[in-house]
Amino acid sequence: MSYYFDFNVILRNVENLLSGLGLGLLLAVCSLSIGVIIGLFAAFGAVSKKRWLRYLMTAYTTVLRNTPLLILIYISYFGLPLIGVTFEREVAFVVTLSLYSGAYMLDVFRAGIEAVPPGLIEAGQALGLRRSQIRLTIQLPLMIRNVLPSLSNYLISLFKDTSLASAIAIPELTYQANKITTETFRVFEAWITVGLMYLATCYILAFVLRRIERKLTIAR
Repeated sequence: MSYYFDFNVILRNVENLLSGLGLGLLLAVCSLSIGVIIGLFAAFGAVSKKRWLRYLMTAYTTVLRNTPLLILIYISYFGLPLIGVTFEREVAFVVTLSLYSGAYMLDVFRAGIEAVPPGLIEAGQALGLRRSQIRLTIQLPLMIRNVLPSLSNYLISLFKDTSLASAIAIPELTYQANKITTETFRVFEAWITVGLMYLATCYILAFVLRRIERKLTIAR
C-alpha cells in the first residue's frame, strides 16, 4: 500500500501550530524563571551550615530528579485535587516543571556559589558586610555570569519538555500535532512538521542565547 504526502493539512492548521509553539515557549520561560528562583534559594540552603536544611535540599533533589516528569505532572493535575489542592492545567504544569527544573538548578547554582573566590567573601566580611549583603553584592553577580551557559541549555531543554503538557490536554505544539493526526490521519506530515518546528526553534534559541553569553563575556 503506497502512501502519498499531503501537506495541505499543515497549511490549514498552521495558525494552530504556531499558537501551540508560542504557548510552549511561554510555558518554558515561566517554568525556568520560577525554577531559577527555587534553585537559587535551594542552592544557598544546600551550602548552609544548618544540617537539617542541607538534608532537606538533598531529599528535594533526590525525589524530583529521580521521578519521571510525566508522573509528576499526573500527580499535580490528577492526584492533588483528591486531597483538595486544585490547579488549572497550565498552572499545574508550570508548577511541576518549575519544581523539576529547580532541582537541577540547585546543583548549577551550588557550583556557581562554590566557584566564587573565598578571598572576595573574606574581603566583604572585612568591610563589615552582613551575610545577606555578601550574597547579594558579591556572590550573586559572579554566580549568575558563571552559570549563564547552563541556564541557556536548561531553557532549551525545558522547551522540549513542554511537549509533555499534551498529556493533560494543554494545547501546545505536540497537542496540536496529535489533534491533526486524529482528525486527518496525516501522521507523517504532522510529526515531520512539528519535529522541524522544534528543531528550528531550539536552534534559534541556542543562537540567540550564545550571542548574549558572548556579549556578557566580553563585557567582563
